[in-house]
Amino acid sequence: MFRPKVPTNPTPTGLVIPFSVEPTATVRHTPSPAPVSQPSPRPAVQLTPGTAVALVGGGTAVVLVVGAVLVSMLLAVAISGVSVAVCAVVLRSLLASGRTHR
Repeated sequence: MFRPKVPTNPTPTGLVIPFSVEPTATVRHTPSPAPVSQPSPRPAVQLTPGTAVALVGGGTAVVLVVGAVLVSMLLAVAISGVSVAVCAVVLRSLLASGRTHR
């Protein structure tokens, strides 16, 4: 019941003829000339000390902002969880006190 049954491939019935390709034309490849590299129209980017400081400062700012957003989301989830737990304890005590006073 739990063993898979693998189907067997049947043997081909009929004649199997392999394809034969006959060359119809002879093609001679001539080597193409080597491509000439064109100078880039854009100037190369040069990293000066000022731009390096700006990049480091920008990266630091991005890391701090993303960290603050993630921490605030974590705090929001934690506060929501605590409030749900407090509500559950209050409801449990209300239901338990209702049963004992009857």
